[in-house]
Amino acid sequence: MDSKIELNFKKKNIGLGKRKEAIARVFLIPGEGNLVINKSAGDKYLQYNDTYLNAVWAPLEKLKLEKQFDIVVLVKGGGLTSQAHSIQLGVSRLLCEMDKENRLALKPFGFLTRDSRIKERKKYGLRKARKAPQYSKR
Repeated sequence: MDSKIELNFKKKNIGLGKRKEAIARVFLIPGEGNLVINKSAGDKYLQYNDTYLNAVWAPLEKLKLEKQFDIVVLVKGGGLTSQAHSIQLGVSRLLCEMDKENRLALKPFGFLTRDSRIKERKKYGLRKARKAPQYSKR
């Protein structure tokens, strides 16, 4: 591995994104626009779903940088939707860290807002968080 590329994998150059149970650690490497997720091709990992792929590339497309960087991601937990949105947040945070001007461009699109909705815990006496057993009068 080149020493130039190794610099990009340092702890300070990580864009961390979270949504529900998904946690994505994102690295941006100068390149020609490739996406690698968990050491496999990004489009294959996201099952060639245009919605997920567009979500991942959206921050770079808004800044017109999609052909200048490769995205390397280590992601775990959650489903594909949560993983795609956590990657989007990680990319956005990393772009803001690289240049403060990017924050003004990405903020109006909501790319820097973490979706704080999480699963509600199950309560005792209920079947799920809010689903109760059927009420019987007699």
